[in-house]
Amino acid sequence: MRWRIFLVGVVVSLVFTIYSARLIAIQVGEHGKFVELAAAKNTYRQVIPARRGRILDAKGEVLAMDRPTRRVVADSTRVNRVEELAKLASERLELPVREVEEKLRSGRRYVVLRHGVAEEVAMDMQREMMERNLRGIYFEVTSERVYPNGALLGHVLGFMNHERRGVQGIEMSMDRYLAGQDGFRDVERDRDGREVVVYRGLEALPRDGADVELTIDMAIQAILEEELEKAYRELNPWSICGVIVRPKTGEILAMGSRPNFDSNRPGEAESEGHKNRVISEVVEPGSTFKIVAMSAALNEGLFRPESVIFCENGRYFYGGRVLRDVHPYGNLTVHEVLVKSSNIGSSKLAQRVGEQKFYEYIRRFGFGEKSGVDLPGEVGGIVHPPHRWTKLSITRIPMGHEIAVTPLQIAMATAAIANGGRLMTPLIVKRIVASDGEELMTFRPVEVRRVVDERVAGMVKAAMADVVGPQGTAKLAAVAGFRVGGKTGTAQRVDPRGGYTPGKYVVSFCGFLPVGDPEFVCLIMVDDAKTLTTRNYGGLVAAPIFSRVAEKVARYLDIVPEEMVGVLTMADEQEGNEVVNKQP
Repeated sequence: MRWRIFLVGVVVSLVFTIYSARLIAIQVGEHGKFVELAAAKNTYRQVIPARRGRILDAKGEVLAMDRPTRRVVADSTRVNRVEELAKLASERLELPVREVEEKLRSGRRYVVLRHGVAEEVAMDMQREMMERNLRGIYFEVTSERVYPNGALLGHVLGFMNHERRGVQGIEMSMDRYLAGQDGFRDVERDRDGREVVVYRGLEALPRDGADVELTIDMAIQAILEEELEKAYRELNPWSICGVIVRPKTGEILAMGSRPNFDSNRPGEAESEGHKNRVISEVVEPGSTFKIVAMSAALNEGLFRPESVIFCENGRYFYGGRVLRDVHPYGNLTVHEVLVKSSNIGSSKLAQRVGEQKFYEYIRRFGFGEKSGVDLPGEVGGIVHPPHRWTKLSITRIPMGHEIAVTPLQIAMATAAIANGGRLMTPLIVKRIVASDGEELMTFRPVEVRRVVDERVAGMVKAAMADVVGPQGTAKLAAVAGFRVGGKTGTAQRVDPRGGYTPGKYVVSFCGFLPVGDPEFVCLIMVDDAKTLTTRNYGGLVAAPIFSRVAEKVARYLDIVPEEMVGVLTMADEQEGNEVVNKQP
């Protein structure tokens, strides 16, 4: 009997020893493993999204901001009544019942039902779930990007993709400042899906993104885009664009293109609508480029404004080809060459300067390189070095052919003349401010280089003022009460397959006011306006648009008029007044 009791005791002792050893092994040796399994079943890491910084205009108006919303997610392992919960979610979230049921039965612990749900909808749904004792659906705090002005300034602002990254415009170029850094929280729930607050784990607060303040003035932007939209509807061109710059600082006050897109709904626009043509479109500038030839010739001391150039009575045989002026001119002063927009006179100025030196002035004015504006997608244009020029190039480039530039480059080159010969870097970002109000960065005006002497810039500016006068090619650019300076441009549209497209023209006007102390430079460029060929000139198409924009901007900026100047109407203008060579 004692032997049996001893044997049973040994067996029981062995059994308890084995169980004890296994418990010790589990609790001590495999502690980490089972903690992870428990955490995986009851705990998950919840991302706390950072608020993306705002984009503001120069006066503090909000151009882009984050609006609080909720992301509705489900843990299908904790759903208690699938059909009832699916019906409720379908009604509140406007989703098909079958789709919701499939997600609630998926067996996944985290499945997104809907993004961007309004706060009031989410709170109402959460309240009803509590009243009916339904569980398995949760509401995470998120946000969506909102652009209060819709399609206004879309090309400059850009938009957000589904991964909350900036696409195009300021959203892309300033993404590293706007984005901020997401935080996180480890959340543990009980068997009913309620958060166990006392067991809450590690938590890291988010760091909100910084605000980006632009140089854009939305009042001026609205003026520009209103006139661009009006012209786009009336002229039905392939495209139209405009930019307004403060010449003394290089600040961009407005920039717009048509066709365009709404940053709130970027997917609804065609691919052409996403192009910011001011920085990404390259064209032959036509006669707006003639300021380079005149500036170079005067700055090198080869001519004075009153020096006389023989313009061959409208036909100049050079390099085996004939270069024509629309109107036959005999002797013109250098000043008149620009006022009358003589192709022959401009080519002779460039010839005296010489190929290499003329090329240097082209580069001095910023052509052939990116301007450095804080926007993605800018191109540098095409400027070939002299060793790649043909015999005709020295006569064609001065009138804006055989060269490809962006509208912004034309505007900045004109601004260099307007501010006394200094080429500025275009500014579109004014400053960056952290979420706590600390100023992280301020962007100040940057002078790239002095292009020409201040005295020479004054001579060119005086000629550009007469371009808008009674004897010039841009009478319709005049603004009542102000002396306006500027230059027209007309060039045949380049065919991507080579050569030029018959009957299609890119016309432009780039001007400034007041001439005595220019407050802004404005460029208007119209590509393939649907109008009569005899009227498709920069002075007849682009100049009137400039006049309307400039008048409103001058009024908004409270610029004091220099003198009372009359304004011509379209009826006063005669056809063919701009001197350009429409033959390639």
